[in-house]
Amino acid sequence: MPDWGWLQTLISEYQRLHEQWGVALDVFGIVMITGLADLLTRWLLGCLRRRVEKSPNIWDDAIYYSVNGPVQGLIWVIGLSMAIRISRPEDGLAWLEYVPEVRGVILVALFTWFVFRMIRSVGANALARAAGRDNAIDATTADAIGKLLRIATLITAALMIMQVFGVSPSALLAFSGIGGIALGFAARDVLANIFGGLTIYLNRPFSVGDWIRSPDRDIEGTVEAIGWRATTVRRFDMRPLYVPNAVFSNVALENPSRMSHRRIMETVAVRYDDAAAIPDIVEAVREMLDEDEAIDSDQVILTYLDSLGESALNLLVYCYTYTTDWAEFLAIKQSVLQRVQDVVRDHGAAIAYPTTTMHVPEAVHFARAERDEDDDREEEIDTEKVQSERDRAITREKTRGYTSTQGPDSPTEEGEA
Repeated sequence: MPDWGWLQTLISEYQRLHEQWGVALDVFGIVMITGLADLLTRWLLGCLRRRVEKSPNIWDDAIYYSVNGPVQGLIWVIGLSMAIRISRPEDGLAWLEYVPEVRGVILVALFTWFVFRMIRSVGANALARAAGRDNAIDATTADAIGKLLRIATLITAALMIMQVFGVSPSALLAFSGIGGIALGFAARDVLANIFGGLTIYLNRPFSVGDWIRSPDRDIEGTVEAIGWRATTVRRFDMRPLYVPNAVFSNVALENPSRMSHRRIMETVAVRYDDAAAIPDIVEAVREMLDEDEAIDSDQVILTYLDSLGESALNLLVYCYTYTTDWAEFLAIKQSVLQRVQDVVRDHGAAIAYPTTTMHVPEAVHFARAERDEDDDREEEIDTEKVQSERDRAITREKTRGYTSTQGPDSPTEEGEA
């Protein structure tokens, strides 16, 4: 049989001290037990952390980081509530009447804190685990779901607090029928922005990180954040632009980040003296574009005499590149334009300069200086050097790890500098 004498001795000693110290001893014991429970919880969570970090499951990580904090607060709320209840004097104090309400509000706050941390942890872990996969979760969608869950949590917490203070939620619902109309008129702009943000989340015309542009408004840049009231757009001059969400419901919006190709559309001016060589030049340029691996031959490729300019014959060069990366596109475009110049020179023609012909009376004579033969000779472009320069430029940008579709297709689309 076990010896329980030590337990009887401990009880006797407690009764003796209780007669001397009274309720203070009980309060001290409850606070000590609460502190020990807090330390034990922290130790258990520390041991659990190593297992959680090794687990591929996102839920155990989220639960661990969400519980760590609110559970300690719950322990202290329960312990202090018991201590206050035991130490309550017979006469009672006025502030003690509000202890249940304060305890209820704190418990609701701890519940809200736990849910908020849970939502944030699950969202962050899901995005981190899905990065690099084909079915990666869209950051905009995850942000929208997180905000909706937070709003639902806040509404639930508000209703719980109302019940703590004895206010029936049905009274609030009855008031909302009348007050909601007045509130709607007073905050119609705010509601328009909220519904505009909801439309963005549902229709997803753009996401965080996309480059957007509006032909109707002076809006162009990279989307940094989509809030309930406004969307933050970082312009190319690095200045932030805050656009109310209601604006996107009434303007045409372009999302160049979702382009499938980039377009090269340039005009090459050839001298009128070389008009006879135009058909051969056009055919050679078209063959050069068809053979270029960076140009999508399944898309439209146009090389034609486009117009008779004031001082030159204008040739249209129109094609699409496979890549949408801006730096790589510029390297390909540079190579194409340089090789077009080489084709023009191979056919004995030359790029035209702006010229003006002046007719004067025969009696007026102008002295004309003879130019050296070397001045008539134009330097040819080394095709192999052009190709190697393009390869080096593409390799350099890939090595830097910079890949972005941001950037205009032509100089006319650059906008304000």
